[in-house]
Amino acid sequence: MEYVSTRGGSRAVDFEGALFSGYAPDGGLFMPRSIPLLDEATLRSWSRLSYPELVKELCSVFIAPELVPRRTLNDLIDRAFSRFRHKDVVHMSRLKDGLNVLELWHGVTYAFKDLSLSCTGQFLQYFLEKKQKHITILVGTSGDTGSSAIESVRGQQNMDVFVLLPKGLCTQIQELQMTTVIEDNVHVFAAHGNSDQIDEVIKELFADVDFSRKYNLMSLNSVNWSRIMVQIAHHFYAYFQCAPSLDTTPLPVVEIVVPTGGGGNITAGCIAQKMGLPIQLVAVVNSNDIIHRAVQHGDFSASEHVKATLAPAMDIQEPCNVERILWLLSGCDGHLVKTLMEQFTASKSLKLPEDLHRKLSETLRSSSASDEDIVRAMRRCWEENQRLLCPHTAVAAHYHYSQLDSCASSTPRCCLASASAAKFQDAVLRAGLVPQLPPEITALTAMETRSTALQRGEDWARVLRERVAAVVRRWEAQRGGSVPPGLQGGAGQVVTQG
Repeated sequence: MEYVSTRGGSRAVDFEGALFSGYAPDGGLFMPRSIPLLDEATLRSWSRLSYPELVKELCSVFIAPELVPRRTLNDLIDRAFSRFRHKDVVHMSRLKDGLNVLELWHGVTYAFKDLSLSCTGQFLQYFLEKKQKHITILVGTSGDTGSSAIESVRGQQNMDVFVLLPKGLCTQIQELQMTTVIEDNVHVFAAHGNSDQIDEVIKELFADVDFSRKYNLMSLNSVNWSRIMVQIAHHFYAYFQCAPSLDTTPLPVVEIVVPTGGGGNITAGCIAQKMGLPIQLVAVVNSNDIIHRAVQHGDFSASEHVKATLAPAMDIQEPCNVERILWLLSGCDGHLVKTLMEQFTASKSLKLPEDLHRKLSETLRSSSASDEDIVRAMRRCWEENQRLLCPHTAVAAHYHYSQLDSCASSTPRCCLASASAAKFQDAVLRAGLVPQLPPEITALTAMETRSTALQRGEDWARVLRERVAAVVRRWEAQRGGSVPPGLQGGAGQVVTQG
């Protein structure tokens, strides 16, 4: 299996190359050169698999056994899921009026990103141990990505992770999930600024080619192919759980409703479709509706400002994974995708070509939800099921309820649940409901915390460069059997008591 850039300007790489690259050298995103089509017999046989078994089968399709032998791959995935709280890793809740909710949040941080990042962390460590190399992971986060990235690599000797969070703009729980991880390879920075300012400094470090190469910088956001690959399993599992019968030909269709921010999960769904899974995808967004406008009108244009909503992980105006979807729908036309994405980068405005818009609207349905819609869906689900939904999942539930109320379709439907409501107490209270906090989250408030402040007016890039250089020197010294003075205990991070 080879991987090529969506912009057609980079040489093909294997899975290891795509895993460690993030973005392709030409600025595109890596995708499989070809996507295998599964026959109905394979789909029926896969329908009997557990979620971890499905992940193993799908990963084996996209990772050559010469790179990772199948037995090793199985062990890595078992290890990745060993810390999940639910015995099945994910869980399907079947609620009133056909509301099927696939809970993807039973990992350590109570967010769906634990699924793909835990596997990605294992793949990284496997290759790094073989080659005795070190990487520096740089992550900007508005909440869930940072904590999931930390948990996926904490304690690993060949990786250091640097996470920048916007101080006061994450929920308290999200911030504590990052700052209470006291490991030598975890470095958390609380920036007195917003997510856009954090992204700027991260882009500056990645754009410094010499620095990036010297310290082996990489990212774990959803540009990384490994995350998309693992998330394909969500759609297969949801389909098999909700399809009424697989004894018919053709196989029945299931509608999968995907809360959508950066577009990683909906991209994984599009790949599942290409593999022959008979699903109808619905991308549901909040008031930041660029993907909804693209599907409905071919208008892929960013609004002037990102709107703060009750579903903050979806407060995105530049969903990077749409590039992958456009590449798939254009017949893998790298030249066209390069032209379109360069136009969007330059002007933040893009009118999709008519043929491409038609294919997009045939592939995806879409819907948007206001904060008021989110609150109503959370209340209705509680009143009818005594089940709390996180605000992102509530965007999907809002779509389900709107379809019920309009008697639109009898197609079985599954809503992907991206996080636990426990992480979003303010939204739960806004809906007039009572938060339910598991003991693991309650315990965070009494734990020791560690982070480094990045003050306004400070040169954040300089601070990060110095810290990255110091940490890598420490790793190199440890390989030689000694630790430079001043680098013990997390490279001099500020320690506070939570």
